Amino acid sequence: MDDRIWVNPSPPVKGQTVEVGYRGLLAKSGADRTYLHYGFDNWKNPRTVPMSKMPDGSFCARILVEGERELNFCFKDSADHWDNNSGWNWTQPIAKR
Repeated sequence: MDDRIWVNPSPPVKGQTVEVGYRGLLAKSGADRTYLHYGFDNWKNPRTVPMSKMPDGSFCARILVEGERELNFCFKDSADHWDNNSGWNWTQPIAKR
């Protein structure tokens, strides 16, 4: 991963809750609200959920891992500005139990 995001636990495990954190461009630009946009296994069933703002200015959200192979995600703010990792989004492999 990189210093703009975190996934805990890493790698995520199917059927468990994972925390996705963000301290990238939108957070550093003063976004008042940030949303996690995510899907699994090449963006199947994408969803968008609000993230909680942390005291250090980063944002985090907890989601249930429902995919088989990978978690796909990016971020947006309340003004509909996106951080999609320069068009690459982020992908985290899912561990088997």
